[in-house]
Amino acid sequence: MSQTVTALLRLRELILGGELSPGQRLSELAVVERLGVSRTPVRAALARLQEEGLVEALAFGGYAVRAFSEQEVNEAIELRGVLEGLAARLAAEKGVSPERLAGLKACLARIDLLVAAPSLSQADFELYVELNEVFHADLIALADSPLVTQQVARAAALPFASPSGFVMAQAERPEARHILTLAQDQHRCVLEAIENREGARAEAIMREHARLARRNLELALRDQNALRQVRGAALIERRGVA
Repeated sequence: MSQTVTALLRLRELILGGELSPGQRLSELAVVERLGVSRTPVRAALARLQEEGLVEALAFGGYAVRAFSEQEVNEAIELRGVLEGLAARLAAEKGVSPERLAGLKACLARIDLLVAAPSLSQADFELYVELNEVFHADLIALADSPLVTQQVARAAALPFASPSGFVMAQAERPEARHILTLAQDQHRCVLEAIENREGARAEAIMREHARLARRNLELALRDQNALRQVRGAALIERRGVA
């Protein structure tokens, strides 16, 4: 692993794990000393994190950890929904082979078994996150558009804007199973729309699917314990919280 990748991974983890706070200044020299790598890879890592939106360049030099308003998080989720909707519409309009659809149906079957379990453990939610990410990635791939795939990845780079950004926050909530079931129903409906080559319907379902994530955000922001389960939540500025 190169020094640049090492620096990028470690810095990203420090930010998302809350060890580096929103607004905290990151000078190249301080980061070099903390990570024990040379300045060139640190400079490259900071530039990459700026592209991802996790840090911002300061006018007088250096970088600072970025904070996000609730509105910005909502907009990031909405943008992902728009792009995923576009991917779903393109897939439906182009047509998808039964063989490719079979892989997504198999993923949904595994999620069905998970959601139908008598009780849902922390491990079950972690597996759901894994399967959900696979389903979304495979769905985007159906569009056969490298440009759309790239833009979706950029939109979902912020962990709280990803398809599973707020899933873990629901783990302790009484309505958790209902939320997962609703999401799974939408998964099944969009796949059906793609299979039937109903582009407009597929697009609308994915945009509505992103709105479910926004509702999950609103629930998490009202529950500090739930919010702690969200990776990168320390970067979100909550209204009315000093």
